[in-house]
Amino acid sequence: MSNDVETVERLMPVPAEKIFALIADPRRHHEFDGSGTVQQANTVPDHLALGASFGMDMKIGLLPYKMISTVIEYEENRLLAWQTRPNVALLGKVIGGRIWRYELVPQGDGTLVRESWDISEERVKSAVAPMRSATRKAMTSTLERIEKLLAR
Repeated sequence: MSNDVETVERLMPVPAEKIFALIADPRRHHEFDGSGTVQQANTVPDHLALGASFGMDMKIGLLPYKMISTVIEYEENRLLAWQTRPNVALLGKVIGGRIWRYELVPQGDGTLVRESWDISEERVKSAVAPMRSATRKAMTSTLERIEKLLAR
């Protein structure tokens, strides 16, 4: 992967279909978000598919904000990626464009889950690049939370 992509992976004793059902439901993203920034979904379609958009209420510290995400890669039970942008046009000129990607690879009785943070299309990479280490930690926590939610 390029320097624009940070990836973590975890082997989970859970079928890919069950993991995909969770990550493909934006209404549940707050349950497994390891960063603590995802608050709740808004404007969510019944089913995510290529080209579908969904809104998310976010919060960093005391600062609330909203993001709009569009599904840009989709393969049922195997691949889901969305690109995020702020819902305020002015902010979209300086931030937005990062891609969150989940790849699911069946492995015997489980699934290898790979989460990636891709800033190759980010508006101002220098603004988000310093978040690499914190993002990696949050993604690691996210995968742990997904496993805890589904392996019980």
